[in-house]
Formats: sequence, structure tokens, C-alpha cells
Amino acid sequence: MNELHRPLYAPDLLVNALNQDARRPLLEVPGGERLTVGDMRDSTSQYVQALAALGLGKGSRIGLLSSNRPEVLVVANAIQVTAAAYVPLHPMAGVSDHLYVVSDANIDVLIFDAKYYGERAQALLDQIPGLQLLAFGSSPIAQDLIKMASRFVPAELVAPRVSENDILRLGYSGGTTGKPKALASVQRTGMATVTIMMAEWEWPSSLRFLSCTPLSHAGAAMFLPTLLRGGTMLVLPAFNPLEVMQTIQDYRINCVLMVPTMIYSLLDHPRFDEFDLSSLETVFYGASAISPSRLREAIERIGPVFMQFYGQAEAPMAVTVLRKHEHDINNTQRLASCGRPVPWLHVALLDADCQPVPLGEPGEICVRGPLVMNGYRDNPELTAEATAGDWLHSGDVAVQDSDGYLRIIDRIKDMIVTGGFNVYPREVENILAEHPAVSQVAVIGVPDEKWGEAVKALVVLKQGHAVEGSDLIERVSSLKGSFQAPKSVEFVDVIPLTAVGKPDKKALRSLYQ
Repeated sequence: MNELHRPLYAPDLLVNALNQDARRPLLEVPGGERLTVGDMRDSTSQYVQALAALGLGKGSRIGLLSSNRPEVLVVANAIQVTAAAYVPLHPMAGVSDHLYVVSDANIDVLIFDAKYYGERAQALLDQIPGLQLLAFGSSPIAQDLIKMASRFVPAELVAPRVSENDILRLGYSGGTTGKPKALASVQRTGMATVTIMMAEWEWPSSLRFLSCTPLSHAGAAMFLPTLLRGGTMLVLPAFNPLEVMQTIQDYRINCVLMVPTMIYSLLDHPRFDEFDLSSLETVFYGASAISPSRLREAIERIGPVFMQFYGQAEAPMAVTVLRKHEHDINNTQRLASCGRPVPWLHVALLDADCQPVPLGEPGEICVRGPLVMNGYRDNPELTAEATAGDWLHSGDVAVQDSDGYLRIIDRIKDMIVTGGFNVYPREVENILAEHPAVSQVAVIGVPDEKWGEAVKALVVLKQGHAVEGSDLIERVSSLKGSFQAPKSVEFVDVIPLTAVGKPDKKALRSLYQ
């Protein structure tokens, strides 16, 4: 390769940034550990050497299962510097999902948090006797990686030689339509993600970012931009609404990333009004649909600080953005939008023949560009289906208005066909969520002898509120027509979520099969 024009990738950015501003504060656990940039550089070097001593390097697959703690970021950095492939296991997933990922990815070693995931690691070892394990902390079944790394003297960090198609991360889709699908994020994808996030996301100038989502997933994606922006990241072990609000107030946090259910948890907390959240300048949100009425409530109670991002595992985090000033609380259609496509990608709404749909007509969001995955690992048929016509087919149906804003109607596979009519659950959910008694709602199709599928709503009420199911049915019927109205409403205490915080409609539908 021509050295004069060799492109840089995420590991280059990471190493270059860690080799500067050694004394600058970078990472903090409230009430606990603090790391400067220099501390992170030295710790990363020690872990790089520890992994190399175990024979792990370029091409190795390193799994990680942990709660939020600084070592997660150190290991993630070390994996990048060694040019190994990072295989995160979601901390909220069940043992069957973990077993599937560990087996399917054929990982070389699994690093786990001994305090919180020792039993899970043992369960995986019982099923996979040859599984190699390393632990954060003391464990009877694994070496302590923290102690092992501490024995090495920090050395100069040198970025690895990588190419655009080298695997950076082996991730798994949410599995909402079956078994999780393995997809490889390559160096090109990783660099595109960082580039678009740096250019298009609205970052405060003196960044104090609170990480309360799993660092094994979206939380870790915020580390490199925080480092490059000269910011400080505060890390909470898990999401707890009370702890999040307390930390925002006490540490004057000005930036945070949440999924919609987290935002709802703050708004619905009985002590919400006790906390000063005025330091917040940007709340990034995404990963699943947000109710326009609840978004309006969040803006009115927290401030005009919300910025939405849209993407999926196959094209992560950065396909569209809805900027803070574009959140018009007097325009419900705008609040229902996922924003406009970023200029770094080709984005189009296409029909089943891969042809553009007329303006205002529904079409599937399709994407081209450096952000798009290479394909699903060892699954050429599924890859061909997902990339037909040289477009990534998102599976999301949307309409675009004359100003270029996209509004997702629903997932193609979530559409309900009832009595020969198509019903998009998200549109029904948005109407139900406007009722002042409703906290959360999920709409699914259930088998029905008369209708084929019947529309069913599962509703979580706000604390101290009540409403009759018939009133909610009538509300939808009057606004959308009787064929779109739920045939039944069931009040529940909680709506199950997938590991990435989306309502788990696959699990809900299975209850009524």
C-alpha cells in the first residue's frame, strides 16, 4: 500500500489521541476511580501486552461480558490496538443468547466480570468445556486479567496496520425475527461511524458525558468521540433513573445518551422535580421509536436539548439525525420524524423493485455508503437479500416530506394484516401514547379466526392513573378508523425489552400464539 496516502482508521485515531494531553481528565466513576488520558494510555498498553502474552492478536476473537466499569473501555481499546475482533455479549441477555453468541462466534477467549457474571461464565463453561476464560477480579475458573495486566510496564502505544475490510467487531443483530444474525463491522465501517458522529452530532463544547447504557454496546461507541472532543466520560454501573438524575445534578453533566424507555423512566419518576437537570445541553436518543407526545413532554420538562439518531446494526447510529432545533413541539409529524439523511451516505425510499417511491408515499429506507456492513457472516443468502440491488434494505418503512424529513411508519415485519387491511403498529402506539394516563404501549397482531390477525394493545399506565380499555379503543377508532383500532387492550406492569432497549414484540407475540 502507498504509505503516503494510507488512510487512517479508528485504531489510529485512538492511539494518536491517547498519546496527547496525558494529564487531562478522561474517565470517572462517580465516587470512585478517576483516569487521565495518560492513565488510559498506560492501562491500554498493559492490557495489550497481557493479551499478546496469551497469544491473542490480529484475527483473534475476544468476547466480553461485564457490567459498566473502566476496564471494559480499557479492554475495548486494547482489542483495537491488537487488531483483534471484539465480540461483546450484552449484559442483559439470557444464558441461551450468550451461549449462542459464544458458540457461533467461535471466540478464542471470554473476558467476564467476576463479581456480576461469575455464575454465567460457569454456566457457559459447563456447556462449552474448552472455553477459555479471563476475569475482571478473582475467580475460581479464570485468571484475573486485572492482576495479569498490572505486571507489565506501560510501553509506547503503536497503532496496528489494518485495512478497510479487517474485522473490528463481530456483533449480533437483535434477533427480533429469529436467531441473532452475526455481522462483522470492519475498519471502514468503524471509521465511517466515528467520522459521521463527529461531524453531524451536536456535542457540547466542554463535554461532560454520562454513560448509563451498556459500555459493551452503544455506550462504548461514545468513548472515542468523547476522547477526540477533549471531554470527560462519567460511567455509571447500570441505568437507574434516580442515580442518573442525581449524577447529572451533582456532576453538572451536559451530555447523555438514552433509549426512549430510559427517558420515560426519568419523566415518570415520582422524584423527577426534585433534581436540577439544567446543565444538560444535549440528550442523544435513538435505538427505538419514541412517542411524539412523550418527546414533547420531555422537551417541555427538560428543555430543547434532544437530538435523535437513527441507524441499525448493519449501518450503525448515523444514517439520519434530527437536530435539537428541529424538534418543533407544535408539529407532531416532526416529533415523529427520525430526521434527515446525513450527507455522508446515499439514502433512498425504495419500493419492492428497488425503485424510488413518489414523495410522500411509503417506501423502505435503503442505504449505500461506507457505513454499511460487508454482510452477514457465513450467510451469503441472507446477505444477498439484505443488499439486493446494491442497497442495504433496513426493513423500516418510512415516508419523506417536502423538507426531506423521514418519518418511520413501522418495521415491515411488524405490520399487521387484519381483515385484508394493513395496520402499522407504530401509528396506533403514537395515538395511544398521547393519552395522559399511558406511560408505555406496544401494539402487536395476534391470531384471530375472523380477522386473521387482530390488533392488540399492551399498555403500561402511569403511576396513579387509570383509563378504561374501551376509551383507548375509541380514541384510535375516531382518529384512524375502526379497522386500525385495537380489538383488545391489556394492562400490564411492564413491557419486555430486547437487550438493546426496544419493546420485544417477538416475545409478546409468542404469548398469544
